[in-house]
Amino acid sequence: MVVGDVTTGTEVLVIGAGPGGYVAAIRAAQRGLDVTLVERDAYGGVCLNRGCIPSKAYITATGVAHDAATAEEMGVYADPAIDLTTMREWKEGVVDRLTSGVEKLCKANGVSLMEGTAKFVDSETVRVEHGGEGQGAETVAFEHCIVATGSRPLSIPGFDFADDPVLDSAQLLDLDAVPDRLVVVGAGYIGMELSTVFATLGSDVTVVEMLDDVLPGYEDDVSRVVRKRAEELGVDFNFGEGATGWRDAADGAIVVTTETEDGEESTYGADRVLVAVGREPVTDTLDAEEVGLEPSDDGFFETDSQCATDVDGIYAVGDVAGEPMLAHTASAEGIVAAEAIAGEPSAFDTHAIPAAVFTDPEIATVGLTEAEAEAEGFDPVVGEMPFNASGRALTTGETDGFVRVVASEDGFLLGAQIVGPEASELIAEPTLAIEMGATLEDVAATIHTHPTLAEAVMEAAENALGQAIHTLNR
Repeated sequence: MVVGDVTTGTEVLVIGAGPGGYVAAIRAAQRGLDVTLVERDAYGGVCLNRGCIPSKAYITATGVAHDAATAEEMGVYADPAIDLTTMREWKEGVVDRLTSGVEKLCKANGVSLMEGTAKFVDSETVRVEHGGEGQGAETVAFEHCIVATGSRPLSIPGFDFADDPVLDSAQLLDLDAVPDRLVVVGAGYIGMELSTVFATLGSDVTVVEMLDDVLPGYEDDVSRVVRKRAEELGVDFNFGEGATGWRDAADGAIVVTTETEDGEESTYGADRVLVAVGREPVTDTLDAEEVGLEPSDDGFFETDSQCATDVDGIYAVGDVAGEPMLAHTASAEGIVAAEAIAGEPSAFDTHAIPAAVFTDPEIATVGLTEAEAEAEGFDPVVGEMPFNASGRALTTGETDGFVRVVASEDGFLLGAQIVGPEASELIAEPTLAIEMGATLEDVAATIHTHPTLAEAVMEAAENALGQAIHTLNR
């Protein structure tokens, strides 16, 4: 039996409850608007359920084990045993706590929640198809709509995620046993993060990458630190090779095949293969053509500074709206869209969006690199502070990497690159400095607590001014 169609109405309809959608819904409700949030899978989206949070939980847990096992220099001797079942249960507990928190926050702010897949009927109506046989559908009329349907892993020819040995990042994080041999296709941030996690868990990890180094898009001296540490963990890199397929092996495992541009083929034995070559926006579930909403050649919905599409009343935020495909970008865009709908002069500014890679060591960047600043016509001033000159870094045993700041010729901060311990936390200071229009002198004159890693940001600014105390001036 099919439940009869029900029609409801709302001022703001948000499609997708990830970091862009649920934040937009809450902010719109805080502005006094009637809001309905539709989610077809799980509150919190990919980030909370299958991406950022579970991967960082595993990164933290395996990091604890690795630190304990390698602290002999500090006089600590340990041989930690990892129980993947317990680790997985702990990870899922973290995820459950956060996703249930999202649901509670939405309800507490007066957001109406609806489960199902939303499809456009016209520019003022969607049909929400509820999952499960006999659950039916209902029609929702809206005045404004925010599309926040997120993204999914890219697949490549020869590797179908439906095949048991072929995994995306979410499937890898749900394994109940550590594979003896793991081939990772792609050395971007997802591939690098999970390569180091599973190398620490005990897998024999082989990475194949079409390009000539890890983490494309990052400066050589940044990516080099991460690649060197991964190699020390036993990760084997094979650059200039594209994965072409896989086949069953006689021993019950599989063989992954690759090929270079010159046609040279290689094979790698494995038990599982992770395909981590990027993500694509989810736009095909919406029937967007019904409202004349067409993706760009890259598959994204184009938006203006208020996250509005070219269809009146319809906005797009997060991964469906284009690069950078980051959870915190989605949240910021969600706030802008909600406030714009509420009539506020809110606009999205891409000037200072930080990004972090949770490898070992971490990488975090914001703004312009030296080369990018030069390309934009600046005569940049650059300062660095190596972590091997940081007292706090020395006391943690984590001394690889550096803080680099890039400023204009008149001293205004343009960007920063950090590779080293707690880079993802340290990047907040230069991000704020760029957002506020702060100068090198502002950062250098700010008294920082001693001994801390954050002092390296101050010292890098001092170095750019030619007056560093704890490192040699450039």
